Amino acid sequence: MNAAAKLGSYVLGLAVVFGGALGVGKAVGPVGAPPADDHAAMTTTATPTASEGHGQHATEQVKKDTPGGLQVSENGYTLTPLTAAIKPDEPTDYRFTVTAPDGRPVTDYQVEHDKKLHFIVVSRDLTSFQHLHPEMASDGVWSVKLTLPDAGTYRAFADFAPTGGSALTLGTDVLVAGDYEPKALPEISRTAGVDGYEVTLDGELAPGQASKLTLKVSKDGKPVTDLQPYLGAYGHLVALRARDLAYLHVHPDGEPGDGKTKPGPEIVFYAEVPSVGDYRLFLDFQHDGKVRTADFTVGAGGRPAIPTPTPTSTEHGDHSH
Repeated sequence: MNAAAKLGSYVLGLAVVFGGALGVGKAVGPVGAPPADDHAAMTTTATPTASEGHGQHATEQVKKDTPGGLQVSENGYTLTPLTAAIKPDEPTDYRFTVTAPDGRPVTDYQVEHDKKLHFIVVSRDLTSFQHLHPEMASDGVWSVKLTLPDAGTYRAFADFAPTGGSALTLGTDVLVAGDYEPKALPEISRTAGVDGYEVTLDGELAPGQASKLTLKVSKDGKPVTDLQPYLGAYGHLVALRARDLAYLHVHPDGEPGDGKTKPGPEIVFYAEVPSVGDYRLFLDFQHDGKVRTADFTVGAGGRPAIPTPTPTSTEHGDHSH
C-alpha cells in the first residue's frame, strides 16, 4: 500500500472511532431525582439564535447528553493523575490534580455531602469498588492511600464542584501491572450480604423515567432501625452502566434530622437511567461506626445479554498516567 493510501485509511479509521464515541455520548443521560422543572432543564437543549450555527447547537446537545465519568476533561476542567505506577495489592500514595480553564490547579471547592471531593475507584469488570476521600494540599494536589487488589484496568472518578461552578464528575483509567483475567459481571440479584448484614432491593429501573428503589437493611434477621448518618445521609448510591461505566450518582429521599426520614431499615432512592442494559449499584451505609458497601447487578428495560469474557493472561508493564 502506498503512502497516500495508508494516510487515507488512517483518517477513515479516526472518523469511525470518533463517530462511535459521539454515539455513546448521545445515548446516555444523568441519574437522579430532580424536580420536574430541573429534569426538563437537563434534557432540553437550548435553541440556537440566528447568530449561532448548527455546530454550536450540536456541541450543546452532546454536552447535555453525556453523563459524568466518561470524560477526563469537561467545561475546561481536567483531571490529571500524578502517580506513575501501581502494583497489585500494594498501598500506594495516589496523587492527582484538577486544573481549571486557566490551566492552574483548583484549590477552592464547594463542600458537597460533607466533603470537597469524592473519589470513586472501580475495576473495569465492576467487581471491585472503593469510595474514598482524598486530602488536598495547599497547592491543589490531592492524595489518597489507594490499594487495588488485582492487576488490570480500573476507572477512577473525581466527583466535585468548584466554587462558583457546576458539579462535575471526571474520569480517568488507572492501570495495574501484572497478569489479568477478566471476570464476568455478577449475576442479577435482589439480595446482597456484607459483614453479617443483608440488604434487599425492591423496585425496577425504567429507562428514561424516575424509578423508586427501596433498599432495606437487616442484621441477623432483624431490621436495622438505627443507621448512622454518613456524609450527611443514611445511604449513598452509585450506579455504573456496564460496558462504558457511565457514572450515575444518586442520593436518598430525605435526610437525617428533617423530621420525617427514619434511620432505617429502609433507604429510598429515585434513579433515572438513560438506557436499557445492566447496571451495577453500590450502596454505602453506616452502622455501629463502620461504613459498609452492598452491591447489586440490576437490569433496566429489555436489556441485552452481556457475554461472559474469555479469560486471558496478559503481562503488563508499568504505565504512566
